[in-house]
Amino acid sequence: MSYPVVVSAYAEFLEKLDYLGEADLALVEEAFEFAAQAHTGQFRSSGDPYITHPIAVAEICASWKLDAQALMAALMHDAMEDCGVTRDDIARQFGDTVAELVDGLTKLDKLQFNSREENQAESFRKMLLAMARDVRVILVKLADRTHNMRTMSDMPRSKWGRISTETMEIHVPIANRLGINRVYRELQDLAFKHLYPWRHDTLVKAQGRSRNRRKDVVQKIHAEVDSAFAKSGIKIRLGNQEKTLYAIYKKMDGKRLSFAQVTDSYAVRVIVPNLIDCYTALGVLHQVFRPVPSKFRDYIANPKSNGYQSLHTTLVGPSGVSMDFQIRTEDMNLVDEYGVLTHWMIQARAMPNGEQPGNKWVQSLLDIQDETRDAHEFWDNVRVDLFPDSVYVFTPKNQMLTLPRGATVLDFAYAIHSNVGERTQGARINNEQVPLSTVLKSGDVVEVSTSPDAAPHPSWLSIVRTGRAKSKIRYYLKTQGQNETAALGERLLLQALRAEGIPQLPEDKAVWERLLTRLEARNKVELFNDIGQGKRIAVFAAKQVVDLLAEQGQRPDAVLLSQERFKTGTSTTTTALVLDGSPNAAVKYAKCCRPVPGDPIAAHLDRNAGLVVHNAQCAVCKRLLAKDAEHFVDVEWADEPASEFDTGVVVTINNGKGVLGKIAAEIAAMGSDITHITMDDEVAMDTMALRFVLTVRDRAQVELLLRQLVKLPYVLRAHRVLPAA
Repeated sequence: MSYPVVVSAYAEFLEKLDYLGEADLALVEEAFEFAAQAHTGQFRSSGDPYITHPIAVAEICASWKLDAQALMAALMHDAMEDCGVTRDDIARQFGDTVAELVDGLTKLDKLQFNSREENQAESFRKMLLAMARDVRVILVKLADRTHNMRTMSDMPRSKWGRISTETMEIHVPIANRLGINRVYRELQDLAFKHLYPWRHDTLVKAQGRSRNRRKDVVQKIHAEVDSAFAKSGIKIRLGNQEKTLYAIYKKMDGKRLSFAQVTDSYAVRVIVPNLIDCYTALGVLHQVFRPVPSKFRDYIANPKSNGYQSLHTTLVGPSGVSMDFQIRTEDMNLVDEYGVLTHWMIQARAMPNGEQPGNKWVQSLLDIQDETRDAHEFWDNVRVDLFPDSVYVFTPKNQMLTLPRGATVLDFAYAIHSNVGERTQGARINNEQVPLSTVLKSGDVVEVSTSPDAAPHPSWLSIVRTGRAKSKIRYYLKTQGQNETAALGERLLLQALRAEGIPQLPEDKAVWERLLTRLEARNKVELFNDIGQGKRIAVFAAKQVVDLLAEQGQRPDAVLLSQERFKTGTSTTTTALVLDGSPNAAVKYAKCCRPVPGDPIAAHLDRNAGLVVHNAQCAVCKRLLAKDAEHFVDVEWADEPASEFDTGVVVTINNGKGVLGKIAAEIAAMGSDITHITMDDEVAMDTMALRFVLTVRDRAQVELLLRQLVKLPYVLRAHRVLPAA
């Protein structure tokens, strides 16, 4: 392109590529020519040729020393979205790796979604997954967003709020999570500036005045620190760090403070040669200025989850002014500024903590993706891990784990291993027994106990905080529910087959293949699931099996057929589903009538709720039977129920002090638990009706309990809540 602005921008970009070899430079220039051709005739809101934006993005990436493939992706990052270029076009000319990077950056505008929010969630999910495979995707994306935010004033003001909010909610925390402090601070400041222009400008002026006021104090502190370290023989470099304007604003807004009351808006950085000097420097500073108790943090021994390392201490300086100090090495300072970018910034040099900052979190995205297919659920799982406020806890063997602030014992268990999380039944913190919902604090020593009989419960989702734990629990519950529904469907099909005189499910593979084709099911599991969920009728599927077997010359068993057709209503057959109350996602007991063993029962196969068991006298059950008899299933109680059941009981009493407690004690003495209780609002009445939901083994226990309650002198009546006929 011959536009002067393009020529100038491209020349400045090339000047930053002195770290690349000739072969890589040639590839980058080829990518530029490809992108320039693709964007011919396109212009930005400022009136400049559109190609100036990809050049600016690539120039930011070059300042981070990213490799040639990342720079090529930066130059072509909008070509697939805006110019009709396909992934195959890029792959043929530049290779699969570059095409994968560009594809990861491309929005999903061509797909149809129910809402803009769903589009955004799916686009973000795609970007994160591409990032998990290759972190350069998110680096180019952050460079792209940085340039867009720098040039926001050229866009229509109507777009400022949406783009700035998206930046604050997604890109800022990602930059922070990956430890790229420079990008994090700039994006946060630009988003704040365009979201709240007046507040931003006011704080800029206040910060400038504050900087001038403390100038003399800072110079005096620097002089005293320089003198102390000169005497100790440690070479240091001093720097300053100001709190971001948005962080100051959030603190003022959250705690209702004035700007002058925010005392930690400034910190002195002490850069030392090596790790051991950090702790020596801490001692020197504590000799020069008095430390503030409880204002010390060791992020070297306990790094933040984004790789940040430093010693933090607050000291009382001249004139009684408190000042924050951060002590670190040059490598730690580089990691603080550039996070994952440090890999490219210092290339072959090893990281201070032995691994790339942020890599664990990036890799965990793939683990969550394995169990999460819904874009919104994926975003919900990942979002809780984007913010790096962490707690540091230990296993009994002194292994340290870093978890988000607010994480619970159950999060800790899943952080160790998903198998440990799924089998957790109890826990101890600092040798004291605690609930699984206990929130962890830094320094806690956590020990979890497991049992092969333990399993995740839906209530766990409200306990855990980390995305990993949530996705693992959801995946388990979903899989377990499908398994139980499929098992129910298989039993229902077998029951229907026996009613047709077929004693067992067919074993012939050809019969199954033809059956699945007729019923348009992909496999047996899908067929069983559909039957278990009520989406297909077992009787219809059984008749199809009978027809297919008849074509092979197999006839129904006449004896079995006779038994099934002429059995009496009181006979027990092997075809009825036996219910023992065991936890099963596919079987539910209706709350309208609360059946218990000993009650006559009927079961309706509901498309949404699975198999719902009613008392046969229930009015709801009778209405369902009248209009949907084909979805009723033959069921019976097991001889020995495996669990307890809920039932409703109403106790009418003479109102008096302590009566409720005495009744509760009597119920407990009879081996029953109270799960819910309601009572009349008018507490001053002489008589009162107490409505309980109790756990019982069977109807006999309910009847015995009612007889015992009626014997109490303050009980007028006691009866079970029975279904309306």
